[in-house]
Amino acid sequence: MFEENKIVLSERQLPCIWYNIQADLPEPLPPPLKPDGSIVKPEDLLPIFPMELIRQEVSRERWIEIPDEILDVYRLWRPTPLHRARRLEKALGTPARIYYKNESVSPPGSHKPNTAVAQAYYNKKEGVKRLATETGAGQWGSALAFGCSFFGLECTVYMVKVSYNQKPYRRILMETWGAKVYASPTNLTNAGREILKKDHNCLGSLGIAISEAVEDAATHEDTKYSLGSVLNHVLLHQTIIGLELKEQLKIAGEEPDILTGCVGGGSNFAGLCFPFVKDKMKGKNIQMIAVEPTACPTLTKGPYCYDHGDVAKMTPLLKMYTLGHTFVPPGIHAGGLRYHGDAPLLCFLVNKGIIEARAYSQNPVFEAAVLFANTEGILPAPETAHCIRSAIDEAIKCKQTKEEKCIVIAFSGHGFFDLFAYEQYLNNKLEDYAYPEEKIKEALKDIPQVGI
Repeated sequence: MFEENKIVLSERQLPCIWYNIQADLPEPLPPPLKPDGSIVKPEDLLPIFPMELIRQEVSRERWIEIPDEILDVYRLWRPTPLHRARRLEKALGTPARIYYKNESVSPPGSHKPNTAVAQAYYNKKEGVKRLATETGAGQWGSALAFGCSFFGLECTVYMVKVSYNQKPYRRILMETWGAKVYASPTNLTNAGREILKKDHNCLGSLGIAISEAVEDAATHEDTKYSLGSVLNHVLLHQTIIGLELKEQLKIAGEEPDILTGCVGGGSNFAGLCFPFVKDKMKGKNIQMIAVEPTACPTLTKGPYCYDHGDVAKMTPLLKMYTLGHTFVPPGIHAGGLRYHGDAPLLCFLVNKGIIEARAYSQNPVFEAAVLFANTEGILPAPETAHCIRSAIDEAIKCKQTKEEKCIVIAFSGHGFFDLFAYEQYLNNKLEDYAYPEEKIKEALKDIPQVGI
């Protein structure tokens, strides 16, 4: 229906399609499995997802049309601008040309509404009354609350407790859009109660919050579960970022040498990079750098194997880089990056050597964020600051080698609700933390021995 060299655009240069990378993988993605090792069938997912999202999850059709109702909401902030960071370039003294694709201009302030609006639409269309979800730093929870408000759905958010306490304004934003927000682990679910029995002061994790949200959805007929990253259909919706970027770079007369983004589950990085992956597989020299925290080094230290996506083992087994589903990360300020696994599609490409991964600790990340704020004027989210760090490092390499590379940053969100983290950094109270190898080995003992 659609041709790659003719991406359909609206009157505001808004892509009218999403790109499905599954059509162009060198081999099929390893399928999700049940605990007994059998393959999960699409109908097995019906208790928690609407059928159209299940179809998108397993589809290998290259282009999927975006419904007009979704485009109407997207037009509130899309297309997002591509800025050239000239002041940052000057401060670094680099010959590199640095750009950032600014997803912080969405109403909730991040890239997350690209899929939140789509998921709310498809659920509403199939008669769902309420969506249950988890959130780390609050970007996803606020995006889903926003999406649900536009389509008349109720929204329940299980927010990781450490972020619930660190970021009260994210909670208030969700509540303003009509969501009910709970600090996870809670006493509202069996999964939460089990965790609190073992550790009454548990700070929570995305794995725990996912368990609570999935249980909520599975035990209420009018409710479905909504996930903000990791799954194929989520990454599909985010490719509107990279499709816009392709057209914007053409206008600028540029081709990217380096694409970089932060990775918690992988959705914003995938959204930026996936439309360029086929170009790289065809021989274009594009470096794609996925950046994570040393406190949660999934891609850089985890094994590539099947594991659950949540602590209570309610989700299917996914083949991914993982630190073990029982992993509970330290309370670093990049809350959106504290997940034990990553998107199977992203992990597959890392395993094939198409995408590279690196990890940074908090202080150099915030140093980069402050430099960006003082040159480009925008305060980045702590998550976003990770790839700003990598872009700066690559730009400094260009200064040393005198190479004029084009570097593009996935600017996934602003840091206006993260001022406590900046206060900690500015007062020298942030601690750099590398997750100990022995703790990783301990968490990996519970990984199920299934699959290949």
